[in-house]
Amino acid sequence: MGKQVQYILLILFVFFGVCLTNKAFAQIHGQYDTIRSYAEITPEGDTIPSAWLLPAQVETRIAPKWKRYWAEWTRLRNAVYVTYPYAKRASKIMIEINAKLVNVTDKKQRKAIIREREAELRKEFTSKLSQLSVYQGKVLMKIIFRETGTNCYEIIDEYKGGFTAVAYQSILFFFGSSLKQSYDPLEKDKVMEAIVKDVEKMYGYGS
Repeated sequence: MGKQVQYILLILFVFFGVCLTNKAFAQIHGQYDTIRSYAEITPEGDTIPSAWLLPAQVETRIAPKWKRYWAEWTRLRNAVYVTYPYAKRASKIMIEINAKLVNVTDKKQRKAIIREREAELRKEFTSKLSQLSVYQGKVLMKIIFRETGTNCYEIIDEYKGGFTAVAYQSILFFFGSSLKQSYDPLEKDKVMEAIVKDVEKMYGYGS
């Protein structure tokens, strides 16, 4: 009789222990803890869960000030793209003319050299430059200053004389422009400078 009681108590103890274990397990693991999930191992050796999500399209409206900014930026970039080759060509021609004028002191000879190159320039660029807008012309003069370190007024004054420079300046004044376009790559023209560097690479001039 004593052994039967011990046997019954042992069964009850085991059953009670199993119940407590199941109850504890149910408390540790939540309702969704046994859902299968995918995981991947990172290059650092960590295991993180991963899942595939359906593609989502997010749309928003651009603020008016950013619309204006990008419109102005696009206009400037197009102008730089169109006029940059002309500015590079002008810079090269100035270097060539200056090289020829270095040891020439006679005014007639100097004028003859300048007129010769001027005739070539007119033939090469007149039709192309006449198609530029006033805005593109302004950008061109800024890039010429960037490439030569001299504004267009000073260039014309040097090669054609002060009267011609003043005449051209007066004409441009009525179109809201000026031959005395400067270039400030660090402040005023820093956006333009970034665009010019990008366009330089496109044309193969960049490093």
